[in-house]
Amino acid sequence: MPKTGLNLALFFVIMMMAWAWNSQPQPPSTNTTTQTTKEMKTSKEIIVDVRTPEEWQFDGHAECSVNYPLDQLQDKINELKAYDHVVLVCRSGGRAGSAKRMLEAAGIKNVENLGPWQNVSCTN
Repeated sequence: MPKTGLNLALFFVIMMMAWAWNSQPQPPSTNTTTQTTKEMKTSKEIIVDVRTPEEWQFDGHAECSVNYPLDQLQDKINELKAYDHVVLVCRSGGRAGSAKRMLEAAGIKNVENLGPWQNVSCTN
């Protein structure tokens, strides 16, 4: 193989490895801090993306979110009850709205539909 072809193949392999490394799921940030002028308040928050695993992996996602697809969310209700604030996102906000109604019907308070996943800010 010519040297240029070998360099191109090596570059391609390195790029694929970098993409695979960056696409690994990261644990969500469960403790967020909001500072006011009088006090510092800590709450346990989770950001849940209710899209399919394929959408979450290939269409992008907020690094601080977890992927609990809407059709599997019922199985995560007990886990989500441990959080003070549940933020829901999806592609446009429709599935997050359905998820919000489901969680509120299960007795979970302080559930927010943030709409599209791009609305999430992971900087805290």
